[in-house]
Amino acid sequence: MKYQDRPLVQALQNFHDRKPVSFHVPGHKGGVLSNLPVTVRQALAYDLTELTGLDDLHEPSAAIKEAEDKLACLYGSERSFFLVNGSTVGNLAMLYATVRPGDLVMVQRNAHKSIFNALELTGANPVFLSPDWDELTQTAGTVSLKTVKEALTQYPNVKAAVFTTPTYYGILNKDLEQIIEVCHSFSIPVLVDEAHGAHFIVHDAFPTSALELGADLVVQSAHKTLPAMTMASFLHIHSQFVKVERVAHYLQMLQSSSPSYLLMASLDDARYYAETYDEKDYESFQLYRRNLIQDLCNLAGVEVVETDDQLKLLIRATGHTGFVLQKALEMRGIYPELADLYQVLLVLPLVKVRDEKRCVDVVDKFKVAMDCLAEKKTTSVRLHNYLSKSSPSSVVYTASQLHTMDMGWVNMQSATGRVAADAIIPYPPGIPLLCAGERISHEHMEQIQDLLMAGCRFQGAINRETKQIKVVVE
Repeated sequence: MKYQDRPLVQALQNFHDRKPVSFHVPGHKGGVLSNLPVTVRQALAYDLTELTGLDDLHEPSAAIKEAEDKLACLYGSERSFFLVNGSTVGNLAMLYATVRPGDLVMVQRNAHKSIFNALELTGANPVFLSPDWDELTQTAGTVSLKTVKEALTQYPNVKAAVFTTPTYYGILNKDLEQIIEVCHSFSIPVLVDEAHGAHFIVHDAFPTSALELGADLVVQSAHKTLPAMTMASFLHIHSQFVKVERVAHYLQMLQSSSPSYLLMASLDDARYYAETYDEKDYESFQLYRRNLIQDLCNLAGVEVVETDDQLKLLIRATGHTGFVLQKALEMRGIYPELADLYQVLLVLPLVKVRDEKRCVDVVDKFKVAMDCLAEKKTTSVRLHNYLSKSSPSSVVYTASQLHTMDMGWVNMQSATGRVAADAIIPYPPGIPLLCAGERISHEHMEQIQDLLMAGCRFQGAINRETKQIKVVVE
């Protein structure tokens, strides 16, 4: 097989074909010393390091540079980078390249935890923008143009703005282009966590990427919707406010000095997959998707919810929480992306021609799961809009202040009105329900209690066994 349009994949294959003898790292020596399963050991023959002919991620001049140049050409960026530490490192680099300690940053309240970690590490202070509530998905949606204008009036010294679109559930920010224009009129760079939108480029029927709408920096998790390995992501820049050299500088500091060539090769391959996606491929995907939706809708007790992103489907089971449905499906070998109080989220495969025939027929398994649920006691699920539509606001205490304060654990019944000592994060999706330094409201506690009762997993300053939350001692 030839890989001329995948320069890094070709470089790895050429190196492998020479049957090299390893007196270099990594220590598994091309898989020879590994005791992993045979299929994994075979892949380790391509798990190489910065050897002659394989280029260097941090100073690319050959195969990696050519691969990244092809990526930038496809997405229309000034420069694009391969990320081997996930979109997390992209979010960190975006903020390090644009803000300084003490700077104010507008940030969408339902951003991923890596954004809030980046704010803490850079010493910047968040101005929270409350998203609108999305009734279709019963989740926090996106930030409106009105909210952004209000924030700019209230906080005129903002140095950067961070938005998430699409949301984990596939909800798109319809105001984004206007938001970017307004921010740019204040010389504010717009950073977008587009982790779930790497596939938008493949066809006009998918939403327009934030990069095309004028965002300065955009991070995409290629591994989420394109055929790249876990942790493999992209970072694109096209900006008059942020220098490419600053982004490259921080990526060199934040990314591993021993990047995985398997991850980078999968990014090269994912770019090629997107670049070669044609009309017949899209028609094949549409056929697969329509048939799946129709078959699921024919099952008793199943509701299918479609969102802005065609790769996302929400499945609800009448009378049951998403956590109960998730468990029933997993017992039949079907693993959704996540569950919440109301539904499970499916991330569909971006199939090409003939690929749809290789995708497992899951409808029979769904039917068995639904038949099982029909015999179980139904669960009453309260529908709540957990967002209190408030004005743009900042935290009670900044990260630097919290480091100097005393903390303690309190029972959940007495946590309302206290200040959260650390983030409390339902995971997945990894979006903080509470951020460190935020005042805990009655609505926060109501949502936490509902999620705990439904079996949700949490990360952060919460102990589900003792029913306690870590707070600031004021």
